Amino acid sequence: NSVDFKKEIDKKFNINSKLIYNPLNKSEIKRKSNSKLKLNFYKNAKIKAINIARFTDQKDHMTLLKSISNVIKKKIKIKILILGYGPNKNMMVNFIRKNKLSKNIKILNFQKNPYKFLKNSNLFILSSFYEGLPNVLLEAISLKKFIISSNCPTGPREILKNGEFGMLFKPGDEKDLTSKIVEFNKKTKKYNQTTSKAYESLKRFDFNKSCKKYLSVVNEFI
Repeated sequence: NSVDFKKEIDKKFNINSKLIYNPLNKSEIKRKSNSKLKLNFYKNAKIKAINIARFTDQKDHMTLLKSISNVIKKKIKIKILILGYGPNKNMMVNFIRKNKLSKNIKILNFQKNPYKFLKNSNLFILSSFYEGLPNVLLEAISLKKFIISSNCPTGPREILKNGEFGMLFKPGDEKDLTSKIVEFNKKTKKYNQTTSKAYESLKRFDFNKSCKKYLSVVNEFI
């Protein structure tokens, strides 16, 4: 589901696999994002960040939390919603309590409709150690949100066109992520202008185009 992933698969198994992007239903995402939501959490925040991911080691929430703590110490007005579920939740909650970050960081359990929360943000942060093709980045771009993502294998670099459509930081590097958030804070308007270009790039992930490719592969065996 990504160029880099295809390269890894082909090399490991000595095959020539088919590249088919995950089908992206932009209209469905937009429709769901318009659902009513009473959310006062972001009040008085300049950076309204969000992360949507399972609470597992792969998603590396600790680097995210440490970076947010660093940004807050710099007197930057940031708040972040973290949506998901998983075994690392207690560790995350304990870090937030220990560092007195509850006014700036809010954890919500898994949401059937995360898009209404995503719509109310202005920055999406992905901190994973590895991915395949992270759908959540495509969903964030569908709602024209700026992205800061780890430059992990595989997918983010491809989606963000090597940083043209968002910022990339070294996986597991809290200082690098902190600097990227600080940079976004300094030039929020400038970076938000890139979201339109990123949105146009979603043509690569057209729902019908990807479905036709799947059908084509299936037809080879019928």
